Amino acid sequence: MSDTPFGFGLPPEEPDDGDEGKKKDQESGGGQGPANPFGFGGLPGAGGFGSPGADNPLAAMFGSLNPNDLGAAFQQLGQMLSYEGGPVNWDMAKQIARQTVSQGTQDGVKDASIGPADRSAVEEAVRLADLWLDDATSLPSGAGTAVAWSRAEWVEATLPAWKELVDPVAERVGAAMGDVLPEEMQAMAGPLIGMMRSMGGAMFGTQIGQAVGVLAGEVVGSTDIGLPLGPAGKAALLPLNIEAFGKDLGVPQEEVRLYLALREAAHQRLFAHVPWLRSHLYGAVDGYARGIKVDTAKLEDVVGQFDPANPEQLQDALQQGMFQPEDTPEQKAALARLETALALVEGWVDAVVHAAAKPRLTSADALRETLRRRRATGGPAEQTFATLIGLELRPRRLRDASRLWASLTDARGVDGRDGLWAHPDMLPTASDLDDPDGFVHREQLDFSELDKMLGEAASGTAEKPNLTKDEDSKDDDTE
Repeated sequence: MSDTPFGFGLPPEEPDDGDEGKKKDQESGGGQGPANPFGFGGLPGAGGFGSPGADNPLAAMFGSLNPNDLGAAFQQLGQMLSYEGGPVNWDMAKQIARQTVSQGTQDGVKDASIGPADRSAVEEAVRLADLWLDDATSLPSGAGTAVAWSRAEWVEATLPAWKELVDPVAERVGAAMGDVLPEEMQAMAGPLIGMMRSMGGAMFGTQIGQAVGVLAGEVVGSTDIGLPLGPAGKAALLPLNIEAFGKDLGVPQEEVRLYLALREAAHQRLFAHVPWLRSHLYGAVDGYARGIKVDTAKLEDVVGQFDPANPEQLQDALQQGMFQPEDTPEQKAALARLETALALVEGWVDAVVHAAAKPRLTSADALRETLRRRRATGGPAEQTFATLIGLELRPRRLRDASRLWASLTDARGVDGRDGLWAHPDMLPTASDLDDPDGFVHREQLDFSELDKMLGEAASGTAEKPNLTKDEDSKDDDTE
């Protein structure tokens, strides 16, 4: 078993900057960090999370366990053992995330409330971004409101989406914990199984809370991973993190904010006006999660030797790589669907934002490449996404998708390009990303006649469809 998240083997990918990229990747642990069940050790400030309990989630929750902390420690332990919710203790995840945010980032920057000036700047940036995007896409604005969030507000607003993403994976773990015992023993071992599930939910909650808390210190909006993490119709930016992102770029802060507002507003348009897209993406995540299997032999050993007085035993077992995706055609197809869908979303945003920004921002090319390289080198959003569900958005697919959308714009225009979002079956496939020219110049499907016939049938005024001369003669002969 490998030391990748959940024991997953992530698809190999060449860094954009060749051997230098490989060297950096090795030095940074390849974005996965040291061995732990979820791969969170490699994230900045996390487990090293830069706090007590890097290798022990209980210590992360309880602090240094000095005598003054014991009362709170036992209270939290009681909460862990009494938890009877779903596969993840989300109350604990929220608590840990908020604690992580309050500690500040590694550079010592603490979270802060958003003032009127920052709110006004974000609202103006999103308003201008939407105006520019009107020339670059046929999809109308999808942002009903524009908000400036603190890091803590980002945590609060995005936890429901993380729940939807992570629960399918965690559910497999919880089910496996109860299934490893023979059926005749499960009734006798009920309390033990319940305790294990409670501990498992707490451990998931702790790890996820730490990851989300660290991520809150780095994300710049609500769509950094290509999925809608925030409430629908709400374009959100984090002024504190935008300032940190643009600090060493040599680009005016106003341009950085506006470029990131363009990306946020473009995502909002896509998710607001392609109604099937959100469920399509989350369904792909769920489909991939269903293909995860648990090493039941290893889990049986853990159950047989489980000591309630030593809950870290579960953590040690998880560190040994108990979970991995099934090596089946169905699982490979699920992975391909998810990777392709995410790449198409990010590629479309990349192409549309570049078209809107290039004529107006002198730094458009530099900012575009900075964000692409942030993806390619395993930026915080990609690391966390890979950590939580065992998937990494591959940079090569992102670039190929962006190139395909740009070519479609040249060949079919903005309306023809955006019209492909009308139905998932019309979108490019993984093989189309390998051959974008073939897809771009393929004969377009024309659904106008079919739509007309369906409309006439619904109104009871259907007419005989147009037939060729030969087909008309056949009908006459038949009659």
